Amino acid sequence: MISNEEIIETLKTCNDPEIGVDVWTLGLIYELKINDEINIKMTFTTPFCPYGPMIVEEIKSKLSKFNVKVNIEIVFEPVWQPSDELRQLLGF
Repeated sequence: MISNEEIIETLKTCNDPEIGVDVWTLGLIYELKINDEINIKMTFTTPFCPYGPMIVEEIKSKLSKFNVKVNIEIVFEPVWQPSDELRQLLGF
């Protein structure tokens, strides 16, 4: 059985190319469920993120090593907001 920790560690290798920070640390992953499949509910930093499709494909590609179906649902509510810690990390 795949663990949440294994999935999270893999998600931490998937960076938003514009910001250079991984999708997990950015808080773009809203929900992660694992059963016979990996189900992810996520968002982008903006609905018009030009890298959105590329990020989704990278996540699917990297998670394919677990040999289970990966479902990614993109949502925009709630709207993504960087945490205070992330703002400090990014120098805002």
